Amino acid sequence: MPEAAPGSGAPDAAAPVTQPDVASLHHVCRELAAAADAVREAARYASGLALGPAPLRTAAGPRRARAGRRRLLRTLLDPTGFGWGPQGRTPLAGAAWLAGVLTSRESLAVSLAVTGLKTRIRAAAVRHPELLADATTSRVLRAVDEDRHTEAARVFRGLLTDKGAEYALALLAPSFADIMAWSALTDENPFNDAAGWQIATHRPLTSDFFLGTPSAVWAFLDRGSGRAEPHTPTAELLERIDASGTIVGYVRNIGHLGTRGLLLVQAVAGPDGERRFVVQLAGMGKGFNQEGPQDVVGSCNAMGSTDTAYTRAVRRALNRLVPSGSEVALVGHSQGGLTAMNLAASRDFNALYTVTHVVAIGSPIDHKRAADPRTRVVSLVNEHDIVPSLEGRSSVSAYELPDEFTEFTWKDDTHAFPLCHAAERYAHNLEHDVPHARTHVDSELAAFRGRVTGTHLFTLHDR
Repeated sequence: MPEAAPGSGAPDAAAPVTQPDVASLHHVCRELAAAADAVREAARYASGLALGPAPLRTAAGPRRARAGRRRLLRTLLDPTGFGWGPQGRTPLAGAAWLAGVLTSRESLAVSLAVTGLKTRIRAAAVRHPELLADATTSRVLRAVDEDRHTEAARVFRGLLTDKGAEYALALLAPSFADIMAWSALTDENPFNDAAGWQIATHRPLTSDFFLGTPSAVWAFLDRGSGRAEPHTPTAELLERIDASGTIVGYVRNIGHLGTRGLLLVQAVAGPDGERRFVVQLAGMGKGFNQEGPQDVVGSCNAMGSTDTAYTRAVRRALNRLVPSGSEVALVGHSQGGLTAMNLAASRDFNALYTVTHVVAIGSPIDHKRAADPRTRVVSLVNEHDIVPSLEGRSSVSAYELPDEFTEFTWKDDTHAFPLCHAAERYAHNLEHDVPHARTHVDSELAAFRGRVTGTHLFTLHDR
């Protein structure tokens, strides 16, 4: 990890610094993740033989079998072998793994995964030099690079105190998921290890990386049946709703809806005369709201599940309005983008409607997949917006998305959260800063541009 900018302990500014190639670093990241996976699988197999309930059998007899078992066990616990490598579901293997976590024993598989994460953080710093130009964030990254967990946590807390959470979270956003995964794998909390490992090896999260709360718990808490009621808008809101059929207009509409549980559906007579529907979904409100589905619980559940109170409420709204078989475009911001992707992933929803497009704005959808491979997915991401990385894939990831995904990312100079995440800021970016993204999305949604034949609003309820 290179040093920070002058004034924070940097080397002579006149000395040339050659930055590594990001593509090469990303290649190393993927190789390290694959190696970590392979070592972990080998350790799991060896653990089953050495610590499993069934005795190891060999043609040479039980004495040789016991000797082989002891050698396997030494290899599993040897710093020159697997490190502290016990894995698996047997009681002995589980107890040995837990003892290693609680006593900070080093595992070869985890060491490889952590090295890959640090390489990803290094690549992010090359793309985002502001991470190293700021003295405090530079200290955080250096502590991570040198595996000084306590210092990294202390400096990060100081960053939150000195600069405020809004600035700190936005500035660290390009590396936030990887830093959290590093922290999960190097702390002594056994509950968040699974999330750290999943991020390190580019797998969908099945628990959060803070406390390790399983997805099943969020699904249990978010079990509202979902309800939708027609909403009579004020004249002011109706006047502000954009009917241009452009992505900037849709994002502005979502900003006008706010986070108070409103859903907007525009019926459009397209260029070919066909009637289509654009569903516009707003993001998460504040805190825990038992009345509406747009809250913290619903957002956490949406990342690990495709069936949520929000999706159930939207389906009820569309059942009242949209004829079966209609072509539908789903446009959502934040939790609304997650919900759009979850609806597209539902085979039941696809049996009712033809989901031609999903456009997610500032949403953590990268591990989601549409049920219909013909559905076009566009993800729009400000790289200093922390929300899109909450499912574990950073906006400067070493891993490509599938062919049906199109991702546009950009570096915005608004280093403050949640301002950089706001729908209004995304609309501004699309209009002024990333015209290529705007042009692409408008081209994708050309069939939905035409005369608006109906503007329908619904209030969504949890139950």
